[in-house]
Amino acid sequence: MDGNYAYLIFSFLFTEVMFFGAISPSWWVIPFVLFLIAQVIRVWAITSLGVFWNTKIILLPGAEVVAKGPYRFIRHPNYLVVSLELLVIPLIFGAYVTALLFTILNILMLRVRIPAEEKALIELTDYEYRHGEKQRFFPSQ
Repeated sequence: MDGNYAYLIFSFLFTEVMFFGAISPSWWVIPFVLFLIAQVIRVWAITSLGVFWNTKIILLPGAEVVAKGPYRFIRHPNYLVVSLELLVIPLIFGAYVTALLFTILNILMLRVRIPAEEKALIELTDYEYRHGEKQRFFPSQ
């Protein structure tokens, strides 16, 4: 997550908890475990990308498309992790408005970012060959 975006999310979360009485639900452990699983996937994705990991859409000349680690199963594991975090972190604290609002905003942002990223990858690499059949967020059969 971009630093300013993270600040905004946690500001909403803090406000909902401190000033609007959001309370952790009795089932808070479920989103917490999902958060921990997401962190394992994040480390796996970043490790798989190695020196090519970054938060911007940058294509390096001669770089090969990564198709190992979680990228063997889905095209965008780190976006899956961020999406999961935006949902489950607020749910841990019972901040349902924050969870809903930032999940919707993330979907809108990804509807722009992913096609732009994939367009660049398709034009300059063998991305379509390596990932064309895979789903963006859920493992393909």
